[in-house]
Amino acid sequence: MTLLRERMTEDMQIRNLALNTQMSYVQQVSLFARHFNKSPEALGPEDIRAYQVYLTNEKKLAASSILTAVAALRFLYKISLQKDWTFEDVIPAPKKPQKLPIVLSPEEVVEFLDSVRGYKHRVILTTCYAAGLRISEAIRLTVPDIDSARMVIRVDQGKGQKDRYVMLSPRLLEILRDWWRIEKPKHWLFPGDLYGQHISKDAVEQASQKARRCCSIPKPTTPHSLRHAFAVHLLESGTDVRTIQLLLGHRSLATTGQYLRIATSKVCSTSSPLDLLPRPVPVEPKPATPQYF
Repeated sequence: MTLLRERMTEDMQIRNLALNTQMSYVQQVSLFARHFNKSPEALGPEDIRAYQVYLTNEKKLAASSILTAVAALRFLYKISLQKDWTFEDVIPAPKKPQKLPIVLSPEEVVEFLDSVRGYKHRVILTTCYAAGLRISEAIRLTVPDIDSARMVIRVDQGKGQKDRYVMLSPRLLEILRDWWRIEKPKHWLFPGDLYGQHISKDAVEQASQKARRCCSIPKPTTPHSLRHAFAVHLLESGTDVRTIQLLLGHRSLATTGQYLRIATSKVCSTSSPLDLLPRPVPVEPKPATPQYF
């Protein structure tokens, strides 16, 4: 390990960045250095610009991937190397396309979950939908996290290293009790194949992909689709956006607000101005007027 990598790692540890973030930043800086076969200390703004052009035009990476590289390089040069650059100009961030998630209907949620073959995987994915959990949060649930006395689920250190509580559905509680009676999990609610470890994220995602191929749903469907469906279905049933924000663990209300653009109760309940015209618009084609000259 070079001194610069060690310093950057320590800087990230001091700021308590998530382990996945640390690994991602180190990988991105390593790719940047190998592209020029030089230490980042010997590279400057023009090199960074050339690298961004390379990622955009030659590698043709998505904006989200380039944003990860930008964040890593900004951290390196601003924090670890303490450059006094105007980082918005020297290391600009690409504009990320604003895309709305594709949402499953309640009937499609049922069909998708019915298509999940493994019992454990079906219970995990059902939990994701019932409580709006990320897959990484569901697989890390422990038995004490299910609080049937208060009818809540404790999400320990979710995204952003934040704890939160979500509702425990009575129907989900029955499903989890059946699961516990059959499997008798000790610590992790969903143990993996390795002793003392919870089930892996990859295992659940693979089960989800198999279910997607088996069912007739034409929409792209992933475990995260169930979290989107949770939010939209709550919104359509009348739950306010602030409550949904707390349940999802979003830092910003604007992030949760995107679901307002999807919920049919908000979008489709609005009358089109076409329906408000004083009389119907004729749609039959008018007879063509003969041309004599």
